[in-house]
Parts: sequence; C-alpha cells; structure tokens
Amino acid sequence: SVPVHLSGCHVVSVTSADEDVRLDDVSVEDGRKMLLPRTVKDPPPEQIHLVGFNITHLPKWLQFILLCLAIFIFYVGYGYMQELMFLLPGMRPFGWYLTLLQFVIYSTCGYLEGAMYHDTERKLPMRIYAVLAFFTVATMGLSNASIGYLNYPTQVIFKCCKLIPVLIGGMIIQGKRYGLLDISAAIMMSIGLIMFTLADSAVSPMFDPRGYVMICGALLADAVIGNLQEKNMKKYGGSSNEMVLYSYSIGAAYIFVLTLISGEFFEAFAFFLEHPWKTYGYGLVFGFLGYLGVNVVLTLVKVAGALMAVTVTTFRKALTITLSFIMFSKPFTLDYLWAGMVIMLAIYLNLYSKNKKKWDTYIVAVWRREMDRMRAFLCVSNAKEDSSFDQIIRTKEV
Repeated sequence: SVPVHLSGCHVVSVTSADEDVRLDDVSVEDGRKMLLPRTVKDPPPEQIHLVGFNITHLPKWLQFILLCLAIFIFYVGYGYMQELMFLLPGMRPFGWYLTLLQFVIYSTCGYLEGAMYHDTERKLPMRIYAVLAFFTVATMGLSNASIGYLNYPTQVIFKCCKLIPVLIGGMIIQGKRYGLLDISAAIMMSIGLIMFTLADSAVSPMFDPRGYVMICGALLADAVIGNLQEKNMKKYGGSSNEMVLYSYSIGAAYIFVLTLISGEFFEAFAFFLEHPWKTYGYGLVFGFLGYLGVNVVLTLVKVAGALMAVTVTTFRKALTITLSFIMFSKPFTLDYLWAGMVIMLAIYLNLYSKNKKKWDTYIVAVWRREMDRMRAFLCVSNAKEDSSFDQIIRTKEV
C-alpha cells in the first residue's frame, strides 16, 4: 500500500506484487481517474406534487392521507357546484355552453402545468387528438347536459358503470377477450342500473327519458376514449398532461362551432351575463375543481396503486350521492341503496379480475397469518386450561 495525497484527500493505492508501479510518473489527472472510486448515482426519486406543492419528502402514509383529503374536497365540491348551477331557473338548456367554459379552463390549466414542469412536447399526431377531442366533447357535453334532466345521484351512478361500454368497446376496437369475472361484473352493473332506473322513475318528480339517453351516450363515448387513449399511448407514448392539453383545447373549438351553429352560444352568453356570479363564477370554480381532482387521482394511483385509488374514488362517489340527498331535497327510497350496493360489488369484482394473481397471493397470505394467530391463541388457551387443571388436582391432593 502506497499512501498518496491527491487534491487534499488521502488515497491508498493497492499495487500488485509482481509489478513495480511508479506513481511519480503518473499525472494528477490520470491519478484521479485511476485512484478515485467510481460510483453510479441512484436515479432521483419521482417527484410527487399536490396542487403544485412538492410532497415527496413526506412519509408515504401522510402523502396518502393528504391525497385522499384532496380528492374528497375537490370532487365533492365539483359535484356540489355542478348540481347548484342547474338549480338556477333557466339554466337547463345551456349544458353545452357550460361544457365550453369547462374545456377552456381545462385547456388553460393544462398549458400552465405543462409550462411549469417543462412538459410541452407533443408525441401523438394531431389527427388522433382530433378524434379524441370529438369523443371527449361527446362524453363531457352529454354528461353535463344530462344534469338538466336527471337527478344528480342517478347521473353519478351511471358514470360508475363505464365498464359496460368499455368492455364492448375493447372487444370492437382492440379485439380484446374478457374472462368470466369481467362478464359477470358487467351483468351485475346492468342489473344495478336497471334497479336504480326503476327506483328513480317511481319516486323522482323530474324523471325524463332524455336524460338517460344523454348519459348512456356519454358512457359510450367515454368507452371509446379509454380504448383509443390506451391504444395510442402504447404506440406513441405521451403524458397525461399532453392528453388533457390537446384533447380539451381542440374540443373547445368543436363546442364553440357547435354552439354557434345551434344558436345556443348567444342565448347562453346573454343568460350568463344576467347572472354572472351564479354562472361564470360557479362555472370557474366547477372547472378548476374538476381539473385538480383529475390530477390528484392520477397522483394517488402513482403513490398507492390502482386498487387504493378505486377504493377512495368509490367512497367519494358514495359520499357525493349522500350529500346530494342531504343538501338538495329530493325523494329517497331504499331501492337506491340496494342498487348502489349491487353496482359497488360489481366494481370490485371487475377490479379483482384485473388483479387476480396479486389479490390471490395477498388473500392466501392474510388467511395463513390469521390461522397461525388463531392456532397460537388456542394453544395458549389450552395451556392455561391445563395449568389450571393441574393446579386444582395438586390442591385436592394436598
């Protein structure tokens, strides 16, 4: 071992016994390359942001709690503002104009977020975004318009059942094959929707078949969107922010032309100006909360996985429906509850079919752990009983 001082550091060079290496002839730069250790730095952890704030340094459990709270706050507020706007007399025919306002807000937020995180490169061709924008307009426009003809809880329940059109669209667009569990989940969802629709028609004072046609059209368009996004993101790549920016900006142009042709734009513009706070004000809050909610759900998937994200969003929808019945007076029947339970069971059956191997391993591990605990408890109990019995026998002998 030959100690060498290199740039103020004490470095030990190990040489072989059969070679005589003279370090004096080695330049300082060569010495750096030969003697200093080479290390490969670990890649930096993926950054986790919540509404612009970096929460990567926080513990996982605290990240999860903050994200869950954000989802409940944003989406409950989103649903409340949406239902509140359609309570305004005369608002019912202007669902498409509200969708235009929502698309403009989403596009602006998507551009600002992309500029903030330097994510502005477009990877998918514009022709694909033109198709995606059309179906995005269909699903969100019809969904917003259906609020004027449906109870809000009914609309939320229908939106929970996008599996049915997604399954059909996957078979037609991507040629997928689905198993028995997926088919069973779709059948259960269909039964739950029928139960909810029958209950709604029996007790709702504003039952209108047009609302059901609109929300079914929104679900069909949503199924096409999901399959097209999955197919093209596998082919071209691209981020979720890119999808939001281009789909909603092109969609805003579509809705603008549509409302101009139908004449709704000028009527809605005049109506919104008469009630600026309850239309533009509420609409701005509505759109901003919706955009934040979408981003937080994607972040939760990254932090806790799809299973936990689905669980949180399912309970969020249940809370939204409950608050809708409490805060906005509407008739209620227990048939709503039974139909909701059938649909919730179908959601988790579908989720199980997608994660069957992982869930089976987890279920078996939990079952074995609980059985071991039960055996240990029984052994301790038997040991105590045996010791008590021996003590009684010894006492009697004495």
